[in-house]
Amino acid sequence: MAAAGRLALPEFPWDTLAAAKARAASHADGLVDLSVGSPVDPTPALLQQALREATDAHGYPTNHGTPEARRAIVEWFERVRGVPGLTDDHVLLTVGSKELVAGLPLQLGLGPGDVVVHPSVAYPTYDIGARMVGATPVRADDPDAWPEGTKLVWVNSPSNPTGEVLGIAALRRIVAAARERGIVVASDECYALLPWEVAEAPSILDPRVTDGDRTGLVAVYSLSKQSNLAGYRAAFVAGCRTVVQQVLAVRKHLGLMAPSPVQHALAVALGDDAHVAEQRERYRARRAQLLPALRERGLDVASDAGLYLWATDGRDAMAQVDELAGLGILAAPGSFYGDPRRIRVALTASDDDIARATARLTA
Repeated sequence: MAAAGRLALPEFPWDTLAAAKARAASHADGLVDLSVGSPVDPTPALLQQALREATDAHGYPTNHGTPEARRAIVEWFERVRGVPGLTDDHVLLTVGSKELVAGLPLQLGLGPGDVVVHPSVAYPTYDIGARMVGATPVRADDPDAWPEGTKLVWVNSPSNPTGEVLGIAALRRIVAAARERGIVVASDECYALLPWEVAEAPSILDPRVTDGDRTGLVAVYSLSKQSNLAGYRAAFVAGCRTVVQQVLAVRKHLGLMAPSPVQHALAVALGDDAHVAEQRERYRARRAQLLPALRERGLDVASDAGLYLWATDGRDAMAQVDELAGLGILAAPGSFYGDPRRIRVALTASDDDIARATARLTA
């Protein structure tokens, strides 16, 4: 039991995979780690050069972000995500997206007695962010199930881990319900440019969703996956000016600011669509190998979008993880996300590793 006055958090999920990882690593042909979503491909040369260009960073960066970076975010939202009308005051940079996800309840002033809703199957940091401030995390996919006291609702589309995409109608329903009750909606859209079985993954800020009114709505985005910038911690939040400025005011006190060289690299990345398309095709090719291999092995697989295959053979998730570990393949159990019967298999492995995993699954 945690000592009085100390924050009690669950064990970090991936720490519990040590035994499975050791078993997978003992495979004669080596470990293929498909349990995490960390990019393995090189950061594009264009972006490495951009970082080098900005190494004379003698002064403190601003919490808000440089004018160059904020302008790039505004232009990217209009060009790529179909969201016009943003200004510098509607966006700010973050130190990766995870710190924003974990810290948003604090930065919105939430605490004991408040409720933070997140999807029923979800990335665990939404839950942790609520617990950090003493708020109550609640799993709910239907607005009718949001309890009294709800102050923040997390949307994740495309979903990590399920790959589910919320369409315009579903997003409109969420926005309408939130506005009736004055609830802030934060949409985690980090995988939005990786649609596979759907035409698009619309933003919560899309005019077809908002009817031009962004009040209470923010979108969270990261360049970790689409630009292989995970090590740069390059991300941003955009949307309702009131919410963004409130978050910014708290972040100034906390000293949360993206390094100036990273801000320049982010601006360059957002202005270049070619490297994003190239990386998307790498993931498309890996998915085209791994998905049928899992199905051939008898697993049901969901994967409308994103970087993960959400699979099951109907058994307990850890039993499935253990079986794959016997093949030298490490996957993440769905219990990390709220589903004890599925596993998450990542596409973030090299072409050689994907080929090795495919061969083992179909042997």
